[in-house]
Amino acid sequence: MAVCYRHPNRETAVSCSSCGRPICPDCMTPTPVGMRCPECARERTQVKTLRTATSAPVVTQALIAINVIVFLAETAAGAPFSGGGGGQVFDKGALFGPAIVHQHEYWRIVTAGFLHDGILHLALNMFFLYVMGTILEPAVGRLNFAAIYFVSLIAGSFGALLLQPHAVTVGASGACFGVLGALIVVARNRGIPIWQSGLGITLLINIVFSLTVSGISIGGHLGGLIGGLITGALVVEIAERRRNQTLALAGCLLVALVSFAGAVAVAGSHGLAPSGIGFHG
Repeated sequence: MAVCYRHPNRETAVSCSSCGRPICPDCMTPTPVGMRCPECARERTQVKTLRTATSAPVVTQALIAINVIVFLAETAAGAPFSGGGGGQVFDKGALFGPAIVHQHEYWRIVTAGFLHDGILHLALNMFFLYVMGTILEPAVGRLNFAAIYFVSLIAGSFGALLLQPHAVTVGASGACFGVLGALIVVARNRGIPIWQSGLGITLLINIVFSLTVSGISIGGHLGGLIGGLITGALVVEIAERRRNQTLALAGCLLVALVSFAGAVAVAGSHGLAPSGIGFHG
């Protein structure tokens, strides 16, 4: 195996994408076209990576503000601050399969992603969104980020209904899982290893959390993750590599429509009695 040209005692399978010299993890500089050695990285002007993109994450900030405002509306309408469900806003907006099918309340597929069951639920999701969103949004652009978020939200609702159509489900973490999934795709495309970046362990921790903590909508998390992986791939392959923003957004819209139709198809096949509250996060 080759050894790092700056650290001869370290074996490595990675080479600089510019000059071809073998480099170890300490010598790698992630760029949009792969890893570069320190010398080649310095020859360029500022490299745009996941963390050095300059645009402000205004969509992320706006989404956090909307979620907070909706939560205040929930509590004003009668939902307990500490959680437990209830109140007109919560009752009319939460994801509940039978209400979608029998009462034709299709808006629940979207509105459930902006509702939360208590302040702790809201805080955890908004912290996760802030951390992941402030990395992904500047890297892919505001329009692409908004598309990834909303498609993942709808895909999360589809997943939640697919596994638990009679549970009352709320929360933004279907969308948040989608942001994480898209971030993994974008990072990989830019030559940033999933484990070195910390995204791998973040995903693993959240999957373990989803599988071991009661009251979590596993379907919501997995559906959102899959939606994010797909839309992230569309952004990378079509918007970035082929320079076709319109086609990438059309692909995202198609995924959203399929997810929405799937959510309606699997919602509420038996009865109207809720089976409990399940969180998207």
